[in-house]
Amino acid sequence: MRRLVAWACLLAVGWMPSSAQEKSVKPGINDPFKDPNLNIQDWLARFERESRETFDKRKEIVGACALRPGMILADVGAGTGLFTRLFAAEVGEKGTVYAVDIAQKFLDYIAESSKKAGLKNVKTVLGTDTSAQLPHGKIDLVFVCDTYHHFEYPERMLDSIFQALKPGGRLIVVDFIREEGKSRPWILGHVRAGQSIVEKEITTAGFKKIGEVNDLLRENYLIIFEKPKVGPESEKKNPNDQ
Repeated sequence: MRRLVAWACLLAVGWMPSSAQEKSVKPGINDPFKDPNLNIQDWLARFERESRETFDKRKEIVGACALRPGMILADVGAGTGLFTRLFAAEVGEKGTVYAVDIAQKFLDYIAESSKKAGLKNVKTVLGTDTSAQLPHGKIDLVFVCDTYHHFEYPERMLDSIFQALKPGGRLIVVDFIREEGKSRPWILGHVRAGQSIVEKEITTAGFKKIGEVNDLLRENYLIIFEKPKVGPESEKKNPNDQ
């Protein structure tokens, strides 16, 4: 009884486990996406334009994901839905693609553009700063393109992705190479961490690195991780489960 009372007192004063106390690693980086006046056309011009590497190489990136019909995918940080729509066409009617973003206007646009394209297997999900809000243990592949550096709370976001993946499910991360003397000044100022730090954060979250594509992109890297198929890490309890 004393332990229960002590626990209740801790909760009452705002104590939470260490993972819940994680501080933002880049405060304010996502403020533009929370703007109620967010203009879709402006972001389309940024995200879906020639000369943006991930746009120019979109077909090759999709090919590197090794998709199969019927797969269940999540495009986390879906933005205007460029990859969401490409994935939806690849996995077919029996597959599902969850488009996850923190901006409702992006999700509304994805739903509308997918409908116009005849894609009935796209589901939109309003994520949060700390969770992708995906169903537990249902996802075959989570795709994160030029979005990892926008994770304000990477530990908690990675845990939510880990929980969403099936054992053996994959996490594919595409993000900017951040190297002094090599990367553009904008990248050095905007992106908080280089590839080695990103890999360490992801493997610390329980994932195993299983591959990397080195000959496709110049300004970005593409890394493939896997949630272990067996063992205690693949059975981490979802804190939202009761």
